[in-house]
Amino acid sequence: MSQSDPLGLLRSQIDKIDEQLVIFLNKRASVALEIGKIKKSQDASLYAPGREKQILDRLTQTNPGPFPNGALRNVFREIMSGALLVQEGETVAYLGPAATFTHLACLQRFGASVQALPVPSIQAVFEAVEKGKVHFGIVPVENSIEGVVNHTLDLFVDSHLLIEGEILQEVSHCLMSKTGERKKIKKIYSHSHALAQCSRFLETKFPGIPVVAIESTAMAAQKALKESSAAAIASELAARLYQLNLIEEHIEDYRNNITRFLLLSQKPARPTGRDKTSILFAIADCVGGLYKILRPFSEHQINLTRIESRPSKKRPWEYFFYVDAVGHQEEEKMRTALSQLKETALFVKILGSYKMADELTAGGPS
Repeated sequence: MSQSDPLGLLRSQIDKIDEQLVIFLNKRASVALEIGKIKKSQDASLYAPGREKQILDRLTQTNPGPFPNGALRNVFREIMSGALLVQEGETVAYLGPAATFTHLACLQRFGASVQALPVPSIQAVFEAVEKGKVHFGIVPVENSIEGVVNHTLDLFVDSHLLIEGEILQEVSHCLMSKTGERKKIKKIYSHSHALAQCSRFLETKFPGIPVVAIESTAMAAQKALKESSAAAIASELAARLYQLNLIEEHIEDYRNNITRFLLLSQKPARPTGRDKTSILFAIADCVGGLYKILRPFSEHQINLTRIESRPSKKRPWEYFFYVDAVGHQEEEKMRTALSQLKETALFVKILGSYKMADELTAGGPS
C-alpha cells in the first residue's frame, strides 16, 4: 500500500489488530470453557458476579487510555457474556416481553449473549427459577419514585428462592407511536408505574387523552404498533425493537428515576466484602415489639438500609417485615444479630446475602 495513502495504512493497521483480537478472544473462550467444566463438576454456578467485578475493576484501574473506561466495561461485559454462552451457561427469566426495563436490567447484568427467557408476570419469573427451567430470575423490587413493588415482596413469603444479587437500572421513558405524529394520538398505553412517573408530562402535553394501564411498557409498544391512533410510553429499546417512531424522549417527571431489581437463584451467593442481607420476619403484636426485635442490629452496629411492612394475608393485622441490612450473614456480628432475631421473632427467613450494586444516578454508573 502506498505511503501516499495514510488513511489506507491506518485502516490496514486496524484490520490486523482486529484479527489479533479475534485470536485472543477465542483463546480466552477456550480457557473459560475449561473453567466451566471444572465448575460443573463441582456443581458450582458458572456465573460469578464477584469475579466479574474484580476483572472489570482491575481493567479500568490499569487502563492507560484513550479507550474510555465506560466503553471498556461494556466491551468486557459482552466478552464475559459470550464466555457464558460458550460454557452453555446460565439462563435467565425476566418480566417480559422483550424491551421491558426488567429486560434492560438483564442485559446490564449479563450482556446481550445471555440466554434470556421473557415470561408474562413476576410470579412466572419465580416459578421458572423454582422449577429449574432457568438458573436465574430478575424481578423489580422498588423504584426511587414509586416505592416498593409489593407483589415481589409478597412472593418471597412462600418461595424457597434466594436473592443472589441486585441491579440498579436507570429508567428513562419515551413517547412513541407507529406514525410518530403527535396530533394523531387518541390513546396512550403503558404500565401503571410508567404512567405515574410521567403524569405531569401527560397532564401538560396530552390533557384529556385517555391513558390505559397494561401489564408492561413493552406490551404498550406492541399495542401502539397495532393501533395507528395509539401511542406508548416505553424504553428507547422498545422503539427500536418494535420499529416505532419516537415522539419525545426523557418524558419522566423526575430525572433521578432508578429501579432496583433482584437476581433470584436457588443457590446462595459467596461473600464479596461489600454485601447486603435481606431478611423477612414476623413479630408478636405488642408495645415496642418492632423496636425490641431490631435492637440487636443497632447493638452490633449493623446499618439497616430499608424496612418495609406487608400484611401477612393469613390473619387480620398481622404483618411481615422486610429488612435490608449491610453485611453478609457469614460475618460474625451479622450471625449474632440474626441469632438474637430468631429468639424473639415469630418467624424469620433469610432471603439471601449478596453483593450490593454499585451506586447509580441518572445518566449511568458513577
